[in-house]
Amino acid sequence: KTICHDSEKWLKYFLTEREISFMRELRASNATAPLSTHASVDVGVVTGKNEFFVLTAEQVEELGLNGYTAPLVSRSLHLKGACIGKDDWQAMAASGDRVHLLDLKHRRGAKLSAALARYIRHGEDQKVHTGYKCSIREPWYEVPSVWIPDGFLFRQIYDFPRVVLNQAEATSTDTIHRLTTNGTEPERVIANTYTWLTAASAEIEGRSYGGGVLELEPTEAERLLMPATLNGALPLTDCDRLTRAGRLDEVLEDNARIVLMGHMGLSRADCLLLRDIWVKMRDRRKARSKKARTA
Repeated sequence: KTICHDSEKWLKYFLTEREISFMRELRASNATAPLSTHASVDVGVVTGKNEFFVLTAEQVEELGLNGYTAPLVSRSLHLKGACIGKDDWQAMAASGDRVHLLDLKHRRGAKLSAALARYIRHGEDQKVHTGYKCSIREPWYEVPSVWIPDGFLFRQIYDFPRVVLNQAEATSTDTIHRLTTNGTEPERVIANTYTWLTAASAEIEGRSYGGGVLELEPTEAERLLMPATLNGALPLTDCDRLTRAGRLDEVLEDNARIVLMGHMGLSRADCLLLRDIWVKMRDRRKARSKKARTA
């Protein structure tokens, strides 16, 4: 096999010559484009100490911090489907999940309330301010880069590289990437990521360090292949409903018909080859995890 070591990860050794050539041809095709054509991907909020800055609703109430927090998604398990709405976030908050981020940027220059000052002193008693990320900012308790993205993209992937529409007006910690579209409706961009094309390219662009998990850094995520032109796809509401019901395969089958064949002009054989590349690479890393557990 001819591997381009400067641009292709070693994982391609596990593909056949035909599969390698096919993926190269797709990347060079005018029908495909990297995700960066349609959106940018950034890390989530780096707090410096999640135990201090990420709170439950009960903690917010008990500590008197109402008005000092922003909605947050802090775990990929919080993202059940292709969308997250305000009802989803409120249900997580009600169940005791840590989905409140201490957010004081809009309070800069204002006098601290007694409750907030007390909590900050508690943090200093716990030496939170001496941690590296906290120690290099002023004031140490003001978390930077708190903004609301159009969507979320999983940093660590077990099965499929899911992108989720943000209808909850939340931000995320750095366990989840933030996605911002480049002038295109977020729903359209995200719906077009639910294909075997994006799934197969994720297995090639990402890296697995063990445990069966695939990890994508922002630059790697932005290289994921998508259609160059974003036409119709299975409506995101349907993607969301089916994904929540554990029927992701139906979403991918529908988008093979609508997106890959209908809009991009791929054959059914091409679609099945993309599916097989994804499944082969995914199952291989999952198998490594099983071997590690039984060793």
